[in-house]
Amino acid sequence: MIDVLGLSLPAFPVAALAAIVLALAITAIVAFVFRLVGRRKGWARVLVQLIRVPFRMTVLIGALWLAVAGYLDVPADWDTVVGFIFRALFIGSATWLLCALLYYAEEMAANRYRIDVRDNRVARRVRTQLRMMRRIGIVILIICAIGTVLLSIPGAATVGASLFASAGLLSVVAGLAAQSTLANIFAGMQLAFNNALRVDDVVIVENEWGKIEEITLTYIVVHIWDDRRMVLPSTYFTTTPFQNWTRHNSELLGAIEFDLDWRVNPAGMREELNRIVAKTDLWDGRAVVLQVTDAVGGYVRVRVLVTAQDAPTLFDLRCLVRENLIDWVNAENPDALPMNRVEVRQEPEAKPVRASRTRKPEREVIEPVGLFSGDESGKERAQHFTESITVQDWADAPESLPAPR
Repeated sequence: MIDVLGLSLPAFPVAALAAIVLALAITAIVAFVFRLVGRRKGWARVLVQLIRVPFRMTVLIGALWLAVAGYLDVPADWDTVVGFIFRALFIGSATWLLCALLYYAEEMAANRYRIDVRDNRVARRVRTQLRMMRRIGIVILIICAIGTVLLSIPGAATVGASLFASAGLLSVVAGLAAQSTLANIFAGMQLAFNNALRVDDVVIVENEWGKIEEITLTYIVVHIWDDRRMVLPSTYFTTTPFQNWTRHNSELLGAIEFDLDWRVNPAGMREELNRIVAKTDLWDGRAVVLQVTDAVGGYVRVRVLVTAQDAPTLFDLRCLVRENLIDWVNAENPDALPMNRVEVRQEPEAKPVRASRTRKPEREVIEPVGLFSGDESGKERAQHFTESITVQDWADAPESLPAPR
């Protein structure tokens, strides 16, 4: 019994009520202090938002545990059970609080790396690694909490000894059962730290174009361009080739191809292409090329190459160029529209062949600007593929060297 204001009251209810009041007072004071700091500091607002509930639960359970341990009068058998329950609850709430602190640490570290900028390669890599480290940390905390609770069970040492005796067979069975799961876990950790794949990377997987939305320990979510989600195991990206369009940078080069008639005017089409890209903000100014890449099967294949700052912009730019060039062909060069010809000819009587006295003037050779030649930017692009090859200039070679045959 406890004497309060001259009244004799049961000890445990008074102690429990005092513990609850003390816990509420502590949490209220801490919340008030952090709200004052949060008016000027953003980190305090984020911390209060993330740890408010687990902190209150931890303080409340801890205060009640102290009240129960000091004032609850129960038989020895029940005392052990009650102590185990409060110990397990306190470990669970403390683990929850530590996990919330991991979320807070990830949030604070990720805020230093913005991904809403054009060149966000480093930020995406860091955010992917932080997210993976946070998930690994949470798994470790949960495993440690479960182990601590189990070890606090009376007689757990004896049970553990019997389990370790048969651990050889169980480990073999568990290893065979969890082989694919463990492979995915290690593959997810490998992808998180080898910089081959990051959150927000643009990839081509299973002939689908999309963006990496989430990387977990066992699976990866790809946000496809039409808002579908493709969920793939982590081992897919370590065993299957895939295209990463933002491995080093987001700039891309895209192609638009036309099958046209032989009467097409490539020079006029090239002038129209330059006029189109000059009037749009979708083109990044790096390269614009029109080339005749094939001329077989009754058609002339014209390929247009344009560059843009990222994959979505490139898609819109290709559609824009394709539409405007189709409009130009119909309006300015309708003879270039593809067609199939059938010619029926009646052979005339043979006439004597007369020697031509006049000679047609030679046609000038058209030298369009190529992707890897024609101007300085093209030569610079060519050096990316030939800079490691030494080319001998025989005009400047020493006289002792034999000339090529």
